Amino acid sequence: MANKQAGRPGSGKAEAVARRKALRLHGAIARDLGVQIVAGRYRPGHILNGEIDASDRLKVSRTAYREAVRILAAKGLVESRPKVGTRVSVPERWHLLDPDVLSWIFEHEPADSLLNGLFELRRIVEPQAAALAAERRTEADLVAMAQALEGMGQHSLAVDAGRVADQNFHSALLRASGNAFVASLISSIAAAVTWTTIFKQRHHQLARDPLPDHVRVYEAVRAGDPAAAQRAMTALLDLALLDTTRARRPRKKAARRR
Repeated sequence: MANKQAGRPGSGKAEAVARRKALRLHGAIARDLGVQIVAGRYRPGHILNGEIDASDRLKVSRTAYREAVRILAAKGLVESRPKVGTRVSVPERWHLLDPDVLSWIFEHEPADSLLNGLFELRRIVEPQAAALAAERRTEADLVAMAQALEGMGQHSLAVDAGRVADQNFHSALLRASGNAFVASLISSIAAAVTWTTIFKQRHHQLARDPLPDHVRVYEAVRAGDPAAAQRAMTALLDLALLDTTRARRPRKKAARRR
């Protein structure tokens, strides 16, 4: 009987659809909880609702909630222990460079410490990566960077295509460093680039065009000038942080007036 059911037309497709729906549900629950954790709604040490209570409150199955907690645990946001429950982890355990966690951080107003820390990390990594790229880049690397700049200029960062091009530029630069460990940060840096841009857009703070900053980095890399590439990338990041900081000010002023 089981073999006959497995062979029914459409049964495999139906199972695949069901799996996709389950994954979307797990992800949605994990996202909602993750946003609340990184925003400080649930502090480190806070014990989340038990599986039964949480699933009843959210009107989801216990399995869906359990899988969502596993997602959070894999990202270091929570830890589950027998007879204790699911406890929110200290920030030092959070996988802050996970693209999902980065998106959750920028869902609302990121803490100053997280925002400044993210740009500090980028300033440690990307200028040196640019210097290495100036020494080691291949023609394929230069083509990839040039195509990304063309996409940024054609679409602007106000649309998805422009933001993807911006991601591609930074990814190509890290890849051009020729260092596998630096290149392993591509997905994290790309997520940071995108979510800081979206955050600025949310506050209508995209008046300054960052394309010339990227062009200066590219020209230094193409010229094989490590010092100039390092300086250009440092300047790019300094201006990006300034833009992001300015995007925070309207909300803070409004909060003080209230």
